Amino acid sequence: VQLQASGGGLVEPGRTLMLSCAASGAVGMINALGWYRQAPGKQRGWVATLSQSGHATYLDGLKGRFVVFSDTERYTVHLQMNVLKPEDTAVYFCYAEADSRYWGSGTQVTVSS
Repeated sequence: VQLQASGGGLVEPGRTLMLSCAASGAVGMINALGWYRQAPGKQRGWVATLSQSGHATYLDGLKGRFVVFSDTERYTVHLQMNVLKPEDTAVYFCYAEADSRYWGSGTQVTVSS
């Protein structure tokens, strides 16, 4: 499974940004897609997961502000991040759960005025 993330960038606090992650390869084995993030000087932490059945789960502090969803392409997952805060600044990594866990290369999100 290969994962390609996109959509990162520099955004002002309070704005919205959407990340996307497209899976390719052995996509039939994928059970779930999701996101982690790693802020400067911190460990990588889980953000959200979307199962193939459409069930979404979120880190407690992000539910209601972040939305994970897929579109007509079942193996593309998006992370819409609303009301962004400086503490959301991180490298965001998408992942896939299949026969193993696969990782995308990461996309930088910087929230700053």
